[in-house]
Amino acid sequence: MNIQAMLNYPSDAEMLRSEIAMLAARMIAEDGADYGSAKRKAAKQILGNKKPKGDVLPDNSQIEQEVREYNALFFGDTQPQRLLLLRQIALGLMLELEKFNPYLTGAVLNGTAGQHSDIHLQLFADNTKEVAIFLLNKDVRFEVSETSGNRNETVETLSFLHQQEGVHLALYNLDDLRAGGRTERSNITAVRNLIEESTTE
Repeated sequence: MNIQAMLNYPSDAEMLRSEIAMLAARMIAEDGADYGSAKRKAAKQILGNKKPKGDVLPDNSQIEQEVREYNALFFGDTQPQRLLLLRQIALGLMLELEKFNPYLTGAVLNGTAGQHSDIHLQLFADNTKEVAIFLLNKDVRFEVSETSGNRNETVETLSFLHQQEGVHLALYNLDDLRAGGRTERSNITAVRNLIEESTTE
């Protein structure tokens, strides 16, 4: 093998990483698995009980790209309509929750949402308890849990069904909005623009 061929030849680690990413993407697209558990299950299926050596686990951006490709290949005729529906439902909710500074995150925002995807919103309020009171006043029955936030802190999350879709509201203080975060998120205007773009294509 000449030097150029060696440079183009993927390493064992890269091939393994790609294989794990593809299998994880299938689990996410077909079963609605979250990225973390899909990555772990895929690694276990491929590696068995052997501990992965070095950096063979794919990052979320690589898996996200694989999910996009999987959706295009196997759900190309249904996934765009599903995504549009979830974005429209998300926008309606955001308008209802406007006083709590709602932002859309996750698969519904980045375009990889499929049949099993839920809607994830981040809300920012002076007093996060007001969100629960607001929902109770609208007769919304919700469950309370904790999820990981931007900086690995635990974030109170309210989950419920809305128009037969799962919704998760992660509650933050207003200071967190000013501080920014690593999570990709979009406000009402940006989500409305996404919907308009997809309906005019």
